[in-house]
Amino acid sequence: MATKTTAAAPAPAKQIIDLLTERQRTLVTAESCTGGMIAAALTDIPGASGAFYGGYVTYANAAKSRMIHVQARLIRDYGAVSNQVARAMADGARNTARADYAVAVTGIAGPDGGSEKKPVGLVYVAVSSELATVVIEHRFGDLGRDGIRRASVDAAMELVLQVLTSDQH
Repeated sequence: MATKTTAAAPAPAKQIIDLLTERQRTLVTAESCTGGMIAAALTDIPGASGAFYGGYVTYANAAKSRMIHVQARLIRDYGAVSNQVARAMADGARNTARADYAVAVTGIAGPDGGSEKKPVGLVYVAVSSELATVVIEHRFGDLGRDGIRRASVDAAMELVLQVLTSDQH
């Protein structure tokens, strides 16, 4: 009895690069807790240079302000790990790079840095386009530092794909 094989869907990074290339659009990243892992996943795809503009690793709060123009007031008032800062990171990266889309991630990967209000595993992912900026809060729990960072990359890719597939221009 022959088994039927079905082709697996392309990896999210490849789907993102293919969609952007097809539409002649660009994406930039702004990463804090993932430290460039999203950019690395995108540049693993051959031909990514046609769609991936580049990335900002804004690990320190000062880098968020200086590199992508996140207002220090937002960081002071809401904390670096917040909906407001994730939104400002995505918008700031997109505007600074003059890219069509930006994805930003800020979170607490642990093992330290968590609190009752903002526990280890709290991550905000934002995607900015000319139409809107979407921010999603994730509470991954304590998956370990590497697990939280990997889950954050997966969540970022998923949100970028959702935005790209709903934005048909």
